[in-house]
Amino acid sequence: MTRSTRTSVPGVPAAPSLRAGLAAAAAEYGLRPLNCAIPLNTPGIWFARNLIAAITAAAGPPPSGTIVDPVRADAVRGEWVRAPGVEFSGRAIYYVHGSGYVLCSARTHRGLAARLSRETGLPVFLIDYRLAPEHRFPAAADDVAAGYRWLLQRGYQAKDLAIACDSAGGHLALDLLVQNGTRALPPPAAVTMFSPLLDLTLSLAAEQERRKRDPVISARAAARLPRQYTRGHPADAPRLRLTVPAGIELPPILVQAGGAEMLSADPRRLRELVRAAGGVCELEIWPGQVHVFQALPRLVPEADLALRRAAQFLGAAWAARTDVERVS
Repeated sequence: MTRSTRTSVPGVPAAPSLRAGLAAAAAEYGLRPLNCAIPLNTPGIWFARNLIAAITAAAGPPPSGTIVDPVRADAVRGEWVRAPGVEFSGRAIYYVHGSGYVLCSARTHRGLAARLSRETGLPVFLIDYRLAPEHRFPAAADDVAAGYRWLLQRGYQAKDLAIACDSAGGHLALDLLVQNGTRALPPPAAVTMFSPLLDLTLSLAAEQERRKRDPVISARAAARLPRQYTRGHPADAPRLRLTVPAGIELPPILVQAGGAEMLSADPRRLRELVRAAGGVCELEIWPGQVHVFQALPRLVPEADLALRRAAQFLGAAWAARTDVERVS
């Protein structure tokens, strides 16, 4: 029986817009065959990186007037992204981009970070972690942890930080939460995840794909990307096949995924893991949407609505924490 992609979450559209449907159809017949055919040799990776950079630049550029401040601090590389009118304050968002560990960068996600800054009114620090195959596990995870520590060293308290992430960045963000939790470090105020990848073998995605074909890429082709990062390590290594130990302190988590994507299976499993560990995880499946549709506002009108909901979730988490502190 095919699982329905409809959702009863208030505020989430019950069906995709016409433009979203057209975007998915265009990807099905134009982008998917190309994504499945690109070889992951040196020229193929160069081509794929430039292809995704071109797509994000065209479909989700930063708003006019966005301020970008590059950061090069020891091992930490990234950039502060601020929408027009946004100033530095006591709070910030730490953004961990996706890429399958191979393809994306701070540059490809600058537009998404800028629009999240606009919706929240907060600066966004976008980590530019090292990519595979040039840098394999645990390089990306180490860079993400270093970026979080750097923010704390700059004077931000964990309670004044929120994490946002997408795709493979979801796996990296969850790893950061688990590693911090096992060390009894305080968690950030909240986390919002867009189409997070949990299963690096793409087995969950392959199972989902048997129910519904992903319009962007096949599970078999997508699985080649994480293997560039994990090669030489067993698939069940603790920091690759993530679990959430019971008893660690987790922030509230919002997960948004597209109903048309094969990775909609991963967010469901992630919600199960978080709730089993005693955490709070809200899941929104947006009908008909493709992978990380939040990055494509020129193609998909739901992109800005989803970001607005994510910003509201982060704001509500901060407000709830403030109320608890006031009472105590």
